[in-house]
Amino acid sequence: MPRKKDKWNDCYQDADIEAATPAMLLQQNSYLLPQSGHALDLACGRAGNAQFLAKKGLSVDAFDLSENVINALTQFAASGINPQVWDSETDPLQKAQYDVIVISYFLQRDLFPAILMALKTGGLLFYQTWSQQSIDMSGPRNPDFRLQQGELLTLCADLRVTLYREEGDLGDIQQGSRNEAWIIAEKI
Repeated sequence: MPRKKDKWNDCYQDADIEAATPAMLLQQNSYLLPQSGHALDLACGRAGNAQFLAKKGLSVDAFDLSENVINALTQFAASGINPQVWDSETDPLQKAQYDVIVISYFLQRDLFPAILMALKTGGLLFYQTWSQQSIDMSGPRNPDFRLQQGELLTLCADLRVTLYREEGDLGDIQQGSRNEAWIIAEKI
C-alpha cells in the first residue's frame, strides 16, 4: 500500500497554485474575518484558502503533507504566506497561535483537540468537509473521511457557533451545498 505522503505528492505533481480557489464557506463569509492577524490553512492543498486569507491582510501558514504542493507554493511566492510541509500524525500544532484556522475537505477526528487548542481566544474556525449524508458520489467513498450527521457540532462543542450548515437531502437537492457540513465557530 502506498504511503500517504506518496499519494498526495502524486495528486499534486503538477499543482496549479494560480488556479486554486478558496472554500465556498470562506468566500461567502469573509466579512467575519479579522482585518489582521495570523491564520492557518491546514491541509492546504493548492492553497486557495491561504491565498484568499493573505489578500484579506492576514499572515498565513499553509500546511500540507505534500512536498510537491509546498514547493509549488514556495515558488509561487505569494506575499504573506508561509508554506510548510506538515504531517498531521507527527507534527504538533502550537497552542493559541492562530486568529483564524481554515480547513476544507480534510478530516482527521483525533486532531480536533489540537486544532481547537491552536486557536487563540476569540479565534475563528472555518471548517468545510464531506458529510455521510450525500446525494451523489462526489467526495471520498470511505465513510471514515465523511462526517456523520451533526458530528461537526459535537467536535466543536466547546466553541461558540456562528454558522452551521448541513442540508442533506432536504428540499430541492439541485440547490444549496449538498454532501457537506460547514461550520464557523469562535473560541471563547
